[in-house]
Amino acid sequence: MGKVSVAEIKELMKSTGVGMMDCKKALEANDGDMDKAIEFLREKGLATQAKKSGRAAAEGIVSAVVNGNTGVLLEVNTETDFAANTDDIKNFVSGVANTIIEQNPADVEALKAMTISGGTSTVGEVLTELAGMKIRENIVIRRFVRFEGTLASYIHNGGSIGVMVKLDTDLSAEQVANIGKDVAMQSAALNAPYVRREDVPAEVIEKEKEIMLAQMSEDPKMASKPEQVRIKIVEGKVGKYYSENCLLEQAFVKDDKLTVQQYVDAEAKKLGGSIKVVDVIRYERGEGVEKKEDNLADEVANMIKK
Repeated sequence: MGKVSVAEIKELMKSTGVGMMDCKKALEANDGDMDKAIEFLREKGLATQAKKSGRAAAEGIVSAVVNGNTGVLLEVNTETDFAANTDDIKNFVSGVANTIIEQNPADVEALKAMTISGGTSTVGEVLTELAGMKIRENIVIRRFVRFEGTLASYIHNGGSIGVMVKLDTDLSAEQVANIGKDVAMQSAALNAPYVRREDVPAEVIEKEKEIMLAQMSEDPKMASKPEQVRIKIVEGKVGKYYSENCLLEQAFVKDDKLTVQQYVDAEAKKLGGSIKVVDVIRYERGEGVEKKEDNLADEVANMIKK
């Protein structure tokens, strides 16, 4: 068993939601290997699915703009929520979103070199002036995605979460607008990592099965059952995995007697057409951006010394 660092324990705690001592033991038992430590905790029943990103820490705005058949989902970060709520930042975000729609940049660096929509300066120049002269905070254009097609969007809580949905349909954009928004709101609320079960990599399902079997071996009631029985139970649990992690198989938040797919199909039938959810992108403000947490670091450091 090797010695583990404060940073490693903090990272594992954030990824799993498990306490310090259990995280320390898991890392020591697996020679500091983070992935193996997560599996170790899950097999012991101490952690559910590991979070894919750290706790939201950065401030800023997530914006979704649809103009005709083109849309953009954009995240711009600031250091404080005060700055994010200023008209200067809101106007900047709007200008950047329209620039992406109009000029289709390949990435953030290409975007910065483009003339901002409705202006004469580049996006990068406006950003530098805003950060240095007006807001006096670090401002970051973090990420964006641009869609073309029949689109719907949803913004939650003034820009804390944004979702863009692309639909394939023979109906008009106006007819499917509310259906697309309902799908976007579902994603905002429950954050499914996949749209449909076909999107889940085979290796992810195999790993889930391994972990489920390991969890059973830790349960005295389940460990005594024959292996074939346990395998059948695991196969049944995979269905639950899909229903929790695939958007279209989740219970619809507005009517939990239906799945999201059943809701979309029923609405399409009412309208006399077809609707297919092609893609869903969800941004949560600051996800994966770590905020400095001195108190937690001190607490973990003190625990290691014991």
